[in-house]
Amino acid sequence: MALRFGIEEEYFVVDPGSREVVPRAAAVVRRAGEALGDRASTELVDFLAEAKTPPCDDLDKLEEQIRSMRAAMAAAAAAEGVRLAATGTPVLGELVPAPISAGPRYAESRATYRALDDEQCICSCHVHVEMPDRERAVQVSNHLRPWLPTLLALASNSPYWAGRDTGHACWRVMTWARWPVAGPPPYFASHAHYEELVETLLGCGALMDTGTIFWDVRPSARLPTIEIRLGDVAQTAADAAEFAALIRALVQMSLTAVEAGVRAPDPPQELLRAAYWLAARDGLAGTGVDVCSGRPVTFRRLAGDLLAHVLPALRGSGDLDRVSGGVRRLLTGGTGAERQRSAYRRRGRLADVVDACLLRDTPARD
Repeated sequence: MALRFGIEEEYFVVDPGSREVVPRAAAVVRRAGEALGDRASTELVDFLAEAKTPPCDDLDKLEEQIRSMRAAMAAAAAAEGVRLAATGTPVLGELVPAPISAGPRYAESRATYRALDDEQCICSCHVHVEMPDRERAVQVSNHLRPWLPTLLALASNSPYWAGRDTGHACWRVMTWARWPVAGPPPYFASHAHYEELVETLLGCGALMDTGTIFWDVRPSARLPTIEIRLGDVAQTAADAAEFAALIRALVQMSLTAVEAGVRAPDPPQELLRAAYWLAARDGLAGTGVDVCSGRPVTFRRLAGDLLAHVLPALRGSGDLDRVSGGVRRLLTGGTGAERQRSAYRRRGRLADVVDACLLRDTPARD
């Protein structure tokens, strides 16, 4: 049986006239709560609103949930006189210092992380996949590490920041990398090793609490899942659902390897960091590195290798056609970052980029 999965997405609140980000997330979330309950929530910065799907057991159900969730959030935003944009970084607006949301936890974050909070204007997609237990979640994390740069390239959707083209496909990961516990996770010998390191980081003050473990893969602190948090929020519901299904397949293959006693590769953290930067700079159009061999290889080739690796899991879940078709669409039609730049080139207007990323208030097909 396929593992259940779900996603969390963050969206920017934008003014419908200027298309600049505006600090109205709290009002949008309050109104969206009428339809979504606690599946709509605020984030650290009041430019961002978050929504979550319930756990789903197949790709079609997940995509349906994403569409209805996005429609509810968009309708709530429209009722408040604003819109929501699905892009990893804000295209337009005055960003620094960012408006911090109300609440004691956010105040504690400001006291702990200080100016890091000032530029925390990023929207990501978190994919949750159910796990039998935390021990196996940590072991699965080890098996995921070599594939993380390729996933990052596939999900790149953040080339602009506050009115300028950054030259990167995923600028979000560049801003995220400054946090003390972020990026690709270490290799863990066991769940006890994971907990020991977390306790050390808590004890020295690098972590405020377990909610600030910002590694791109982690066992969820509140759900029986492994959480993969490295992707930009996707432009479309189809992109989001297919990316989540690809991750679920990779998790399934990793879990199978763990249960068979296969030791995960352990590429150096320095090489993973370099591969992340290459993926963030150029996305699928660039050349990365095979983090196990150290050889340069294009991300297009790495994407094909990833598909080949997860083929048995995709066949088992019935997702092969959808996911392989989605990857082909990214390779031929471009990632979110490439589509954002195409929207800009048509008329040279950044407002058009924002418009290309706006959520609809009806759950129509993309």
